[in-house]
Amino acid sequence: MLKQSFIAAGAAALALAVATPAQAQMMGKGPKGEEATVTGHVIDVSCKFGHGLSGEKHRVCSQMCADKGIPLAILTDDGKLYIPVSEGMPGQSENGQLKEFAEQKVTIKGKVFEAGGAHAVIIESVKKA
Repeated sequence: MLKQSFIAAGAAALALAVATPAQAQMMGKGPKGEEATVTGHVIDVSCKFGHGLSGEKHRVCSQMCADKGIPLAILTDDGKLYIPVSEGMPGQSENGQLKEFAEQKVTIKGKVFEAGGAHAVIIESVKKA
């Protein structure tokens, strides 16, 4: 049993040693984009598109969903959806920047680019519009 624990610990350490250089190599090679200002509503994508829920009455629910990892995004008046992405570690959620503005109109500044047929944004600043 002890031998299996040491083997598992060694395998985990090896995985980390291999993953860390790979992650470092990926960082800093982000997509090319352009600085832009975007105004739209912060939405909870699951409730908005899956259940048709949005607006001030849905604000608390949207914030709770954000806490559970459901992505928040910015939906502009012309129907474009901007998905916030992290410039840092892959998989990092950007909900923290948007949660207080859930179901409200905001203006964001950041680096905007297209990826996989969608609009993405690396948020530099966000304020209530």
